[in-house]
Amino acid sequence: MHGVRAGKIRAFFSGFEIYLRRITLAPFIARRLPESVFPVLYPLLAVIPLLRTRYLGLLVKPSADCGFFPRRCDRVKKGRIRNNFLSFSPPLIGREEIDEVVDTLRSDWVTTGPKVKRFEEEFAGFIGAPAALALNSGTAALHVALATLGIGYGDAVITTPMTFCSSVHVIEHVGARSILVDVERDTLNINPAKILDVIKSEIRNPKSKIKAILPVHLYGHPCDMDALIEIAREYDLAIIEDAAHALPAKYKGQFIGSFSTSFPFPVLTCFSFYATKNLTTAEGGMLTGPSELIEEARIWSLHGMSRDAWKRYSAHGSWYYEVIRPGFKYNMTDIQAALGIHQLRKLPQFQARRREIVRRYNEAFSKIEELQIPLERKGVEHAWHLYVIRLNLEMISIDRGQFIEELKARNIGTSVHFIPIHLHPYYRDKYGYKPEDFPVAYHEYQRIVSLPLYPRMSDNDVDNVIEAVLDVIKKYRR
Repeated sequence: MHGVRAGKIRAFFSGFEIYLRRITLAPFIARRLPESVFPVLYPLLAVIPLLRTRYLGLLVKPSADCGFFPRRCDRVKKGRIRNNFLSFSPPLIGREEIDEVVDTLRSDWVTTGPKVKRFEEEFAGFIGAPAALALNSGTAALHVALATLGIGYGDAVITTPMTFCSSVHVIEHVGARSILVDVERDTLNINPAKILDVIKSEIRNPKSKIKAILPVHLYGHPCDMDALIEIAREYDLAIIEDAAHALPAKYKGQFIGSFSTSFPFPVLTCFSFYATKNLTTAEGGMLTGPSELIEEARIWSLHGMSRDAWKRYSAHGSWYYEVIRPGFKYNMTDIQAALGIHQLRKLPQFQARRREIVRRYNEAFSKIEELQIPLERKGVEHAWHLYVIRLNLEMISIDRGQFIEELKARNIGTSVHFIPIHLHPYYRDKYGYKPEDFPVAYHEYQRIVSLPLYPRMSDNDVDNVIEAVLDVIKKYRR
């Protein structure tokens, strides 16, 4: 009898174990405990579904969208929260790009070759530049530009604290000194008046050798090029534009990157084709400028050799080459160029979609007093690489970090562009910077948030972002 009864008990608990594994957290426990404790544990665990339903208001079987959180599920259904995470800025790659990459892989040439040459020519033609050099990153373009102009040890370059670190790293790489100046409050671009103040101060120092201005067209809004050109003309300075965000921005009807034909001093422009950019080659960049400077840059970009690999290994090439500069390895591959060729052709339609999203954001946020929306000055065409709102923090009860976390909780990806250069330990310690040394950059940094903006966004994605931002503002409005 005892054996039969024990068998029935074991069968009962075995069936009960299966039940618990389906409807409770018991699987996480049962897999880790010896069988001897089951008869004691299971009566306790059996109460879990009842407690979960009675006191937590949760479903026995979680839904695919909402898990065990019905309140969240209600918010999903009402449109206040997405049921999946909206990435900040994924690329839009189509069949044309894929087919071109496959064609490259099946060809005899995958590194720098005929497709890079084609991409360079088409890019230069698109923006109206005299010449273009394709490189493996925007950072490479900046570094090559400095080397091409002979900027090095003992020299100085004026730039902005409101940028990604690579804009300033390259100045350090060539042994020059970076001189930061504060930004304009409305665009967050480098302030020409502050540049003049620095130049006049530096002139008194006989050891100071300012050679160039490196303006950053932040977020895709062009800098005040008239003022910068006038300064460069007066003080015989080169201009190296960081246009990583600025394709296809225009200043007074001219594409950024096409100014080099108009002035007696050097103007070089550096573009980035990183995965998040308006045009992507996954990793990549482009340098535009006068033909003679681009040919010099081409030598610097590939080991300082007198001819590139395509010329050496083609049917009409020669094995012989000479190294005439201590160059870099910064060349773009045909695989990357295969992407760029078709991305460039699609750029106008990409931009039309970006501008439509911006229009909807502006329409939704322009009357919200807790927010400051980005502007587009008269006479410029913004590239809208980024849409950056600024929080009027005195009007809400959370800080910028909490605001970002609230959007993340609503499945909206965001970012911050950028942490000012003078706050990073390397530059802070080397140059003795204090946060307040660049008060506009420091103050505005604490309230900026970049929202998703890319052609792949659906109208529903845009609605989700708008609803999430407005929901957070409503919740934390003072």
